[in-house]
Amino acid sequence: MNKILIVEDDPSIAIGLEDNLKMAGFHAVVARDGEEALEKVKKEKPDLIILDIMLPRINGLDVCRKLKEQGSRVPIIILSALGQESDKVRGLELGADDYVTKPFSPKELVVRARAVLRRLGLSKETPDVHEFDSVKVDFKKFQTFKKGKEIKFTSAEYKILKLLLACPGEPVSRHTILADIWNEDVTTRTVDTHIWNIREKLEDDPKNPKHIVTVHRIGYKFVK
Repeated sequence: MNKILIVEDDPSIAIGLEDNLKMAGFHAVVARDGEEALEKVKKEKPDLIILDIMLPRINGLDVCRKLKEQGSRVPIIILSALGQESDKVRGLELGADDYVTKPFSPKELVVRARAVLRRLGLSKETPDVHEFDSVKVDFKKFQTFKKGKEIKFTSAEYKILKLLLACPGEPVSRHTILADIWNEDVTTRTVDTHIWNIREKLEDDPKNPKHIVTVHRIGYKFVK
């Protein structure tokens, strides 16, 4: 089970994040300010830090800088109400791995956390093999079978499928898919096209999908 340190001074946000992360299978701990965050990184040894910028005592950007100066390799997701491009760039320059702007969906942040951990090879929770209905997906061998017949997927299709299967029932936004799979300037139409291709290969009725379901105005989710 991955341990995530939440550094957030707003109690309602901190509690909401803690509850959602625990329900998603993570071990979550909370720090209320920058100094406590630095102490808990040493004590708790988290696998990931969700770090607010506007914090008492030491702000989030300085926490990020201090951790990197100390040689910490713990991935960081910056969390802040500050939506200016300069804050995003500054956080990423200091070594943050992702950036989320308030207001946000707690479930969206859970997906982002999973994506960062998986991208860095730190995930302790996603199985290699998934089975549902007559489908078997083996991500380790990059093989998929439906009714015993092998189905061929592209690399991008496998990555999208793994992202969706990692959090069944939870919406994954098009933005998250774009950032996790391509990390470049491609449009959401690219995501939609890949989703359609996946549905054609997996679903009995691609026009009325049972497993790869559209979430209106957000993106997609996997339903087992």
